[in-house]
Amino acid sequence: MTSQTTLAGPGQQPDGPDRADRTESQGGLQAGLKNRHLSMIAIGGVIGAGLFVGSGAGIAAAGPAILLSYALVGLMVVFVMRMLGEMAAARPASGSFSTYADQALGRWAGFSIGWLYWFFWVVVLAVEATAGAKILESWVPGVPQWGWALIVMLVLTATNLVSVGSYGEFEFWFAGIKVVAIGAFVIVGLLAVFGVLPGSDHAGSGFSHLTDTGGFFPEGPGAILTGVLMVVFSFMGSEIVTLAAGESENPQRAVQKATNSVIWRIAVFYLGSIFVVLTLLPWNDPSILEKGSYVAALDVIGIPHAGQVMDVIVLTAVLSCLNSGLYTASRMAFSLGGRGDAPKAFARTNKRGVPQAAILSSVVFGFVAVFFNYQWPDTVFAFLLNSSGAVALFVWLVICFTQLRMRGIILRESPEKLVVRMWLFPYLTWATIAMISFVLVYMLTDDAGREQVLLSLLVAVLVVGVSLVREARRRRSGAQAGSAGS
Repeated sequence: MTSQTTLAGPGQQPDGPDRADRTESQGGLQAGLKNRHLSMIAIGGVIGAGLFVGSGAGIAAAGPAILLSYALVGLMVVFVMRMLGEMAAARPASGSFSTYADQALGRWAGFSIGWLYWFFWVVVLAVEATAGAKILESWVPGVPQWGWALIVMLVLTATNLVSVGSYGEFEFWFAGIKVVAIGAFVIVGLLAVFGVLPGSDHAGSGFSHLTDTGGFFPEGPGAILTGVLMVVFSFMGSEIVTLAAGESENPQRAVQKATNSVIWRIAVFYLGSIFVVLTLLPWNDPSILEKGSYVAALDVIGIPHAGQVMDVIVLTAVLSCLNSGLYTASRMAFSLGGRGDAPKAFARTNKRGVPQAAILSSVVFGFVAVFFNYQWPDTVFAFLLNSSGAVALFVWLVICFTQLRMRGIILRESPEKLVVRMWLFPYLTWATIAMISFVLVYMLTDDAGREQVLLSLLVAVLVVGVSLVREARRRRSGAQAGSAGS
């Protein structure tokens, strides 16, 4: 591997409030992402495979009230993205919130949340690779499922290794297919709802299905919170654009645009598509769980081969998530390496500006996780899955606390860069902290959620413990070096 640069050279462990800024600015990453790449990454980042695959379970659990669950989580994500956008527009960095936590809360915070986030995405690699392999095996049964998982991982690893531009190009088309598919679904679905879709035999039920089967709250108002637990993790990925912005020609403009558009993206893609499903057929229709909410809706409209069409779209969403997951994990590893919180090799880039070691280390762990998924799915892999399950909420919580401190730092050091501002600061920031904390506490009352929170908390405590031990050793060695020098 040709080493072009390292963010923190041998013996150089930058410290102080601007340590992360100095190390990030010395990186060898290249501005290979175009505006159209970032726009589609921003739009596609909020559309995960979970929206297509997991929404049926949420509808079955809460009925039409699942719309309020999506609205509550969507509001939470809008606030978190606004906070992150404020910091990212002022100080674009490949480590995004991990870098800002390092600056605002301390090195332990940047180290901990950075490694937890990396862990989350490498586990996601295994989940998405397996999901994609299942679809591909159903099309070409001659290749075993593990073979398809291997092929998918190798292809996307090669894409990320070529250049950041190739990642952006793949993501542009993957995300584009998702966006077009959901946009078409919403338009066609609404036409069918009002009975004006040409060639459809749907009766045109209007909005009656929202209340005609047990009312809007068929499982009671408490089901809204149950729905929150089921949909919250499908929103993870919104923050990817703030990591990718550091490799664009105009990071500040990219972050501003992504932050300002997050509201309509969530409204159209999540609330809009689920609303269409709920108005096309009753919430307790068995086909929603049997076929999936979107396939069931397409069948009601009379779209031929709805299952096969949705398989193609879900596969695209899976590949998009896998592609972005590998990119995100590698850039977080790159940033950690640059700050001295990971092996220095992670912070080196080759002549194409690609952090090769960071990519390969991330994909190796992803391969190991895929192996665990096939070999010990109910033990080892279940532990990995559950122990990373609540990390998304931890990340959002850290973003909130970081923004509380970073606002003052930015105003003091470079107020002219505060071009994106969190609304009603600090009141909405504290309200968002309360919302996320409530979700975490409520998860403890849910059997599946309790295991995720406790195991994720255990892993978080271990990572924080490691960071504090490293920090204590670093200070001790620094003090010894100082006394020896005097």
